[in-house]
Amino acid sequence: MNQPIRRLSTLVAVMFVLLLGASTWIQVLGSQDINDRPGNRRTQLESYARERGQILLGGRAIASSSPTDDDLQWQRTYSDPQLYSHVTGWNSFTYGPGGGVEFAADGLLSGRDDRLFYDRLTSTIAGRTPKGASLELTIDPRVQRAADEALGDQRGAVVALDPRTGEILAMVSHPDFDPTPLVSHNTSTEKKAWEELNSDPSRPLVNRAISGNLYPPGSVFKIVTAAAAIEDGQWDENSSIPGPAVLDLPQTEVGLPNSHAGACGPNDMVTLAVAMQDSCNTAFGWLGMELGGDAVRDQAAKFGFGDDLEIPMNVTPSTVPDELSPPQEAQVGIGQYDVRVTPLQVAMVSAAVANDGVVMTPHLVQSVLGQDLSEISETKPEQLSKAMEPETADQLTDMMKLVVEQGTGTQAAVPGVSVAGKTGTAEHATDAPPHAWFTGFAPADNPKVAVAVVVEDGGREGNEAYGGSVAGPISSAVMKAALQ
Repeated sequence: MNQPIRRLSTLVAVMFVLLLGASTWIQVLGSQDINDRPGNRRTQLESYARERGQILLGGRAIASSSPTDDDLQWQRTYSDPQLYSHVTGWNSFTYGPGGGVEFAADGLLSGRDDRLFYDRLTSTIAGRTPKGASLELTIDPRVQRAADEALGDQRGAVVALDPRTGEILAMVSHPDFDPTPLVSHNTSTEKKAWEELNSDPSRPLVNRAISGNLYPPGSVFKIVTAAAAIEDGQWDENSSIPGPAVLDLPQTEVGLPNSHAGACGPNDMVTLAVAMQDSCNTAFGWLGMELGGDAVRDQAAKFGFGDDLEIPMNVTPSTVPDELSPPQEAQVGIGQYDVRVTPLQVAMVSAAVANDGVVMTPHLVQSVLGQDLSEISETKPEQLSKAMEPETADQLTDMMKLVVEQGTGTQAAVPGVSVAGKTGTAEHATDAPPHAWFTGFAPADNPKVAVAVVVEDGGREGNEAYGGSVAGPISSAVMKAALQ
């Protein structure tokens, strides 16, 4: 065989080996990845050939599938679609599952999850067509509706938790959206809705309760700073600390003022409890510098800051910046500078105080149900971390009760119920009104619900907004519904 023919033969052999290797990888090693791609039309058609599982609240479906006479065989429908839009998400043939539980628990709902092997097997033996699992959620419809109505047409989010179990009782994000057009079997309807929602500057597809750009917490973060101070052992609720009208900051000529005129107490001194009650910036700024950035950051981490959580949707971790200068430590002490949080994380902070210092892992799925609605699995309450000692939580509870009884949070009160809480008014841009916050729990002596509320840009009050006046009444409405 001459040289050119030998080279050509070698090249052809190599090409056959590469072709065999590529086809083997695609069919064996890469098949699962390809099948799982949202745009895989064959996989999508296969998933529409069987009934998708329901999403349930108290046994009532808020997402279900109905048979059709077209090629897709099943049509997804949502009851109260906008009320639960960020909870359910959508399951679009063109764009795939997205947004909420539809995306995060797609394997269960579609029936492809390995946990459903036995359920699929028994269905096949019984001669039934396998279908997806149904999910019973922890959302309380009354609490969800109360949060939705109280937030109204304002942008922001509301989260309510059971502090004892971590169950999410309400999760509302505004603006919301209607997922119905996204699940249409008409591709032009799907495309139009998709383009309109994604081009909307108000970002209705973003679940502000757990993701997005995150928020500066403002003074609701003072709960974390106070916890760090008490856990440090140098201070308690009765400790007297500096609270001048303006706190002098090192390395800068710009001081840190209070949100109200004057000092927080006589002779520029104030107790930690009164500083919390009246949301004294200078006292908590002073504490931030005394404790140092590392101590405050470590305390925040004990509440869950920095954790990668799945509820089952992914939760963007809340953060406290590192390598802080003294002026930045003062700003972090009052929840400003580059502290960023989700409303879920803020609710977890209040829930930890309510639960004797223990943070429970938040979750949205109560149980997974088979085709006959028998229980396949149940989510058990699980401790995420211990944020503080019970004695620290008791002191924080007393201080937070003062906030609602006679401090900045009186508009968050619930008649006949003792409420513990904290207000916040968070600056975030020089040319925009501040965000309004409230977080707290009730009843203070036997907590059953913890709430966090944020209203973007002061809501209807704009530049005149304060956390107590804007977010406080929303929290009150949510607590009332939860305690009925």
